[in-house]
Amino acid sequence: MGFILLIIAGLFEVAFASCLGKAKETTGTASYWWYAGFFVALTISMVLLVKATKTIPIGTAYAVWTGIGAVGTVLMGILFFKEPATFWRMFFLTTLIGSIIGLKYVSH
Repeated sequence: MGFILLIIAGLFEVAFASCLGKAKETTGTASYWWYAGFFVALTISMVLLVKATKTIPIGTAYAVWTGIGAVGTVLMGILFFKEPATFWRMFFLTTLIGSIIGLKYVSH
């Protein structure tokens, strides 16, 4: 159950980073809604991370959480913010995914 909570927490990390990206692109009232989304997603992500660390070692949980957030945020940047998908960027993204999977399998 801990890893399920951790994955969901990582997805909310992607959500709060994406909200920041959208807030940067908007002005006025729209940006305030994106900032509100940021705070909601941030709160949910942190609460789930804390719950996950009750059954997963903190070092593993934090590394997986930030890894999911990093991978997801890069993919969101490529898909929705028109960031480049260069060979090296995708190469290192793949190695990061492999590291996250590896941490899950070597953790007790």
